[in-house]
Amino acid sequence: MRGLFTSITKIRRQVFTEVARYAFERDLDNSDFNFFYESSYRIIPGEVATYRDSVFKERAIIRERIRLAMGLPIRPADTHQPLTKGMAESATADKLLEMPLINVIPFACEACATDHFQVSDNCRKCLAHPCTGVCPVGAVSIGKTASVIDQDKCIKCGRCKEACPYQAISRIGRPCAEACGAKAIGSDALGRAKIDQDKCVSCGLCIVACPFAAIADKSEIFQLVTAIRTGQTVFAAIAPSFVGQFGPLATPGKVVAGIKALGITRVIEVGWGADIGSLHEAEEFLRDVPDEKPFLGTSCCPSWAMFARKEQPGLANCIAQSHTPMVAAAQRIKQEHPDARVVFIGPCVSKKMEALEDEVRPYVDYVITYEELMGLFAARQIELNELKEAPLMDYASRDGRNYAVAGGVAQAVVNVIQETAPGREVPVMKADTLHECRKMLALAKAGKVNGYLLEGMACPGGCVGGPGTLSQISRASKSVAAFAQASSYRTASDNPLDQEVLPIAPG
Repeated sequence: MRGLFTSITKIRRQVFTEVARYAFERDLDNSDFNFFYESSYRIIPGEVATYRDSVFKERAIIRERIRLAMGLPIRPADTHQPLTKGMAESATADKLLEMPLINVIPFACEACATDHFQVSDNCRKCLAHPCTGVCPVGAVSIGKTASVIDQDKCIKCGRCKEACPYQAISRIGRPCAEACGAKAIGSDALGRAKIDQDKCVSCGLCIVACPFAAIADKSEIFQLVTAIRTGQTVFAAIAPSFVGQFGPLATPGKVVAGIKALGITRVIEVGWGADIGSLHEAEEFLRDVPDEKPFLGTSCCPSWAMFARKEQPGLANCIAQSHTPMVAAAQRIKQEHPDARVVFIGPCVSKKMEALEDEVRPYVDYVITYEELMGLFAARQIELNELKEAPLMDYASRDGRNYAVAGGVAQAVVNVIQETAPGREVPVMKADTLHECRKMLALAKAGKVNGYLLEGMACPGGCVGGPGTLSQISRASKSVAAFAQASSYRTASDNPLDQEVLPIAPG
């Protein structure tokens, strides 16, 4: 559903807009958080349900989404807790988020059936009925009008599906679990989706996959706006996948102008931090592979890095030690402007998780997605197409900007390696989505990728397929390619990273 404007898109954007509007307009000295009761009626007006069986249930779900959008945990469904519990404490410019970041709203979940095979109306009850013959456990029989699958006996081998000449048997899975490459989604006692937080790596793809909007992540837009309104200097570090996310007329300069119109002092390219990462990972590869480490895995995607360490702990040391581009850029900002607050704007939920790490907290104050940024624009009635373009300093190389697409990270590192050590062969393997990353790790454990550079990405297509994006993956990839080609530098080695590039005033 990524890139399509659906009812879920509308609801999420309305929630972010309501929270952002209140954050901008509230009395900083005396906030009335009962405002959010009213918000649920603005988003779900009238007495007739629009999306579910009850308008009261719809509003209850909106209220939980509002709490998550303020960075607060959802309330327990089996005991009473005021909607406003914790909201006064959330009215701060300090980091508030705590794990878990991604939450299932229990009463929003429709308890979709888990993995099973199902016979459709296309079944002709044919004479051959090969479905019964190939089933190794006798789970398929011929009923009065069609084949019947005994779900208690079925072992989900799929042979009946393959044998059916009418393609009348299909495999049906729970969308959120199907999207979860970490296999972190199971069921609670009532059959509703439940996230195993020990397995979850906060990739956020379950949020995109759920067609009932039952899964949501926490946000820091309220805290970011509070920092802006209390007069703090805020720098935005924006990921290269931002191009093309806000419509064909929203050029990079107009997006920058929109961000500054929110009250943010300066906008910096995170692709600059990507160039730093390319240099570090190239150095690490040349130093350690294959003598100290059999291979090197990239580190820019925190969900992939965490997944690799959990899936194959014996290979954890083979994941690059470099900071992600977000952290590298934020560190440089803090070095030159230690009193500034830094907000990372990107496509990722996993960056919110990374920003909670002890070694990262001092550098990254807030993380918001493009979808949340759109809510901020809507709250301030900022129309990007109407703005005059603002300059975005040419901080990142072509390769740094191409970190946003699958294959771009590995290519950037390889280019530096070949410039540093001409003639050095660097075999590459890449995987996007954790399903594919799991396969790549299995090969690594079997010793079949020794000497390789492995690029792992949790999202399809790379960062352009992140859960916080607004555009279709193919369209976004083309926009990133054009943006990358416009850079003045080809590789990370070409980028004069040691220059003074972060003045407070626009350069």
